Amino acid sequence: MAAEDIGLADPQALRLCIAARDTVEFLGSPEGDLALAQAVVYLALAPKSNSVYVAWKTALNAVREGESLPIPLHLRNAPTALMRQQGYGRGYAYYFDDPEGSFRQDYLPDGVQLDLYAPIGEGWEARVTDRWRKLRDAHGDGESAGT
Repeated sequence: MAAEDIGLADPQALRLCIAARDTVEFLGSPEGDLALAQAVVYLALAPKSNSVYVAWKTALNAVREGESLPIPLHLRNAPTALMRQQGYGRGYAYYFDDPEGSFRQDYLPDGVQLDLYAPIGEGWEARVTDRWRKLRDAHGDGESAGT
């Protein structure tokens, strides 16, 4: 539930559930039972979003139903001189060296457009939605971000 139904609306939910499981394993019952009860109440009260789940399922279906396309050359590793001559790695924008934060480069094969993740703005996901909007405004509609 923490990963599928709550997701990024409250990213701490998954951590809390794993901590509760670890507490039960470490302390046993009855002390560990309280950690489980706390996790259950936390999950019940947490904001909900399945945006990541929907995006994941959509991406899996796109891969299963689509044709196999080559990885763009600029994203390919170039461990040999021949690969460098062929253009592997040329034009790659390393996130931390790129003033655009590497959002200006394409991550999908030529001609592929996917819009996968659509945050709904519930809970912490409101911050994600705001960042998403700013990135799209700064770099177009997200088409080159491989969203």
